[in-house]
Amino acid sequence: MQTDKSVNTLNSILRGEISAVETYDQAIRKLDDDPTVAEQLRRCRMSHEQRVSRLRSEITRRGGEPEDGSGTWGAFAKLVEGGAKAFGKKAAIAALEEGEDHGLKQYRDDLPKLDPATRSSLESELLREQQQTHQAMSTLKHTLH
Repeated sequence: MQTDKSVNTLNSILRGEISAVETYDQAIRKLDDDPTVAEQLRRCRMSHEQRVSRLRSEITRRGGEPEDGSGTWGAFAKLVEGGAKAFGKKAAIAALEEGEDHGLKQYRDDLPKLDPATRSSLESELLREQQQTHQAMSTLKHTLH
């Protein structure tokens, strides 16, 4: 029972991470005219992609089937794409920061649902990475003119 609950929780986090990768893909395509911004977005995207891989491995290790898509979170990627087209760089970065806020909240809400060993491992790795990408988008948002 705990394994099923953990797999469901891990898949929920995984969907959020897949959505983050999709969202950064959209933003990078729309904001590639600024090399500094694009590089920061690529670093954040890579961090989320590594988390996707880590979560898929953990789910498989537990005998679960990792999610393939972002599900309802994928709509957020479309929002960022639309924002970048309609409102420009600053709006797109603000939307990315909002997504990072959501991801941070999801980790904080979902990690306590996991068994202690998994929770500890994910807190020290994935939560720390989420905090870093959140900070990167917050800093970028506040430094744009």
